[in-house]
Amino acid sequence: MSDGATTASSLRPAVRRRWSPDLASWLPARWSTVLTVYLASRVWSLALLAVVWEVAHLAGFEFRTPGAQLSLLDFTTSWDADRYRTIALQGYPSVLPTDSAGNVLPNEWAFLPVFPTLCHLLMVATGMPFSGAALLLSTAFGAGAALVLYRLVDSAVGHRGAIWAVLLLCFGPLGFLFSVGYAEGLMLFLLFGGVLAMRQRRYGLVLACGVAAAFTRPGALALALALAVHLVVRWRTERDPDASGPGSSSSASWPWQVLPRRDLGQILTAGAAIAAAGLAWPVVAHLATGQHDAYLQTEMAWWVDYVGRPPFVPLTPWFLLAGRWLGIGGIALVLALLVLAAVWFTRRSTLRLGHETVAFTASFALYLVAVFLPQQSLFRLLLPLTPLLGAPAVSERPVVRRTLLVGGIALQPVAVVLLWLFVAP
Repeated sequence: MSDGATTASSLRPAVRRRWSPDLASWLPARWSTVLTVYLASRVWSLALLAVVWEVAHLAGFEFRTPGAQLSLLDFTTSWDADRYRTIALQGYPSVLPTDSAGNVLPNEWAFLPVFPTLCHLLMVATGMPFSGAALLLSTAFGAGAALVLYRLVDSAVGHRGAIWAVLLLCFGPLGFLFSVGYAEGLMLFLLFGGVLAMRQRRYGLVLACGVAAAFTRPGALALALALAVHLVVRWRTERDPDASGPGSSSSASWPWQVLPRRDLGQILTAGAAIAAAGLAWPVVAHLATGQHDAYLQTEMAWWVDYVGRPPFVPLTPWFLLAGRWLGIGGIALVLALLVLAAVWFTRRSTLRLGHETVAFTASFALYLVAVFLPQQSLFRLLLPLTPLLGAPAVSERPVVRRTLLVGGIALQPVAVVLLWLFVAP
């Protein structure tokens, strides 16, 4: 019988397996691998910045940020980085700049203090100029963000999803932001660290990351909302099933009766502290300038070229911009995008990333829809959603992941030109 089976099997036509290279199989699951990927991406980004600066310099291009024409290092501290330079050297203005009609103009109060403060401390400690300190910190925190992102995704879906999330972040169109004087690397390091700490139930670390993030860039409120979702999920999964059975008291499964008191207290404390920190900067601006809406008017000063000076109403900016420029079709487009986002966040593939990651990314997306006017900065503000790129729907589909990687590498020089040389990212 065995001889017959062997003979039959030998007569079957050989099936040729298609060689399908997967970078994840070439890159071992080590922290040194993540750093190697990150450093390779820094070589690519810095080379692009150097080429664009050199060509623009030789062509006599009029750089938008004063001093950016002096050197490549100065070029990396253009746009918002120049605002951070002003804060690091001079602090915040006590009087808001206004135009002839009394309208508030763009100013430094739109930029939070942690990154420029760290730059100032490094400048004092080493004597290096702001441009060097900002580039060094941005690059270092970008490496930290890549490492934490890997840990976060790896703990949910494994090495392939984690390394592809890192690859798509570092080599994506906006990957060059980790090689300029922006706070994105620091913000991602803190946000991803907060979500990872939440998964590990290290709530003191969640609090520290969240409060620091709240004074680094707007958006830390998403971490507080994710922590609330985490509390509900823990309560529902850890309570005694018999406590909600027939004849049981409805009070037998309240959170304070199910969760360890220490954990419950830490979750509530961390959530409250992060929420308070996330709402504190407008109060600081009010106290420093004497104008109660100093921060709001400063942020909306960037809206003028797109929608004029409308009153701020949460959850309306996207509809306001779309309706102004595209009419009813634009509003329909925004609604369609919201539906697609809801579908993506509830897909089984996305849910495999863990409730902490899904809750945070969904909360951050909600924050953007609630308060942000979409413009060219939207692409940069979407970076905290990067963990979604580790979902199996992306990382386990060769065509999807290769297309995103090759597209990101190809689009990064375009982004450097359009979103760094000509306009702010």
